[in-house]
Amino acid sequence: MTGHVLRIDKNSERAVHELLKSKAESRIYIYLLRKNGARSEEIIKGTKLHPSTVRELLSKMHGQQLIYREKLKNDSIGKNPYFYRAVSPVKLLQKKAKEIEDRLNRIANLTGKKDKDTKYVRIKIYKRGGNA
Repeated sequence: MTGHVLRIDKNSERAVHELLKSKAESRIYIYLLRKNGARSEEIIKGTKLHPSTVRELLSKMHGQQLIYREKLKNDSIGKNPYFYRAVSPVKLLQKKAKEIEDRLNRIANLTGKKDKDTKYVRIKIYKRGGNA
């Protein structure tokens, strides 16, 4: 919907794929970032993914709060389509950092002992500076 095209290099694409663990999800996420949002039909054409794959992943990614969606008004008969946008890369990183913290803390506290000599570890990832 906007003329602005975001440039994302191959290293950034690879990093997004490593975070999302799915090539299809990362293609959708990057497409939405580049286009500043799109409808599912545009995402299908732009990513060259199968329509059912795109629809399923859009629903999943929305549930995981990786993308936003808003209902568009439609004058024709049928369902009103959604317009999808990717969460900001900073929000994506914050979400993934929280997931990594949780996993690291579960590993760090595997002993399961509950006595006074047990030292529990709490790992926390902090962002630097105030510009995020």
